[in-house]
Amino acid sequence: MSLESVRTFFAAHAPDIAVIVTEASSATVALAAEAHGVEPAQIAKTICLRVGEQVMLVVAGGMARLDNRKFKDRFSAKPRMLDAEEALAVTSHPVGGICPFGLPGPLPIYCDVSLRAFDEVVPAAGATNAAVRLSPLRLAELTRAEWVDVCQ
Repeated sequence: MSLESVRTFFAAHAPDIAVIVTEASSATVALAAEAHGVEPAQIAKTICLRVGEQVMLVVAGGMARLDNRKFKDRFSAKPRMLDAEEALAVTSHPVGGICPFGLPGPLPIYCDVSLRAFDEVVPAAGATNAAVRLSPLRLAELTRAEWVDVCQ
């Protein structure tokens, strides 16, 4: 189960961070912001992309949008979003719960600079009603993410 892999990840790497499970769905940015009492921009959404044969995750602020020009300048290729089935296969997390934690295998992870506007962000945690609260710097540190500027 996806939520369990995220709980296992935090138990091993950051036992001070609690996985928060809510009654309400947090499957979209708006729902997550409402469920966790934060601004939509504070939701750290994880986008699953394919660039050529490489799959990667980009974690960005909830209101940020991929900028194709910036992305192409940084990665020398145009991104293609994975569909729900492909994203589930590579992350083990369902759409609405996709996050960079508890993955079944290594993937390149990038954090967009849009996250740096906040002291605390709220990424999903492997289920459509689960999340964690942490600083953007801690998120990048725990996932070994590289900082990029690929969003508007």
